[in-house]
Amino acid sequence: MLPVGGLIVGVIGLLLGGIALVQISKVNKTIADNQAKIDKIDAIEQQANTAAATADKAVRDGKATFDSTQKAFNDVATMIAEVKGSVIKLEDSMKKPVAAAKPGSSGPVVAGPGEYVVKGGDSGAKIAREHGVSLSDLMAVNQGVDWTHMKPGQKLKLPSTAKK
Repeated sequence: MLPVGGLIVGVIGLLLGGIALVQISKVNKTIADNQAKIDKIDAIEQQANTAAATADKAVRDGKATFDSTQKAFNDVATMIAEVKGSVIKLEDSMKKPVAAAKPGSSGPVVAGPGEYVVKGGDSGAKIAREHGVSLSDLMAVNQGVDWTHMKPGQKLKLPSTAKK
């Protein structure tokens, strides 16, 4: 009886092995059929990774451009503030009257840029005419000057529109 039992077990083993081979063949066919789809998915994944890397680089480049632009704006704002301060100082200096020459000072009085040194016989009208400005403009930049008692050596400011 034992040999018959071994024979039955052998036949069952052969049947199970055949069924397993058929199933493996079906699985291999399914894998082969889906390999093209798997390859497409791999290609799409590779494209997505490339696009993500390109997007990351674009974000970094955009941030670098933003940072450099912001720095440039800050630099320009600083320069504008400096220019504004200089303009305010110039405006303030234009509003202050020019002090007359002090008697007994040593050396001749020299006119600086935008200034005129009064000579004997000068009048406000004569000075304005010589420099191509109106008398009212000359008087406006020299508030506090006594126009009827100007003295030689006294400094006057000239309006910015005066001929050099």
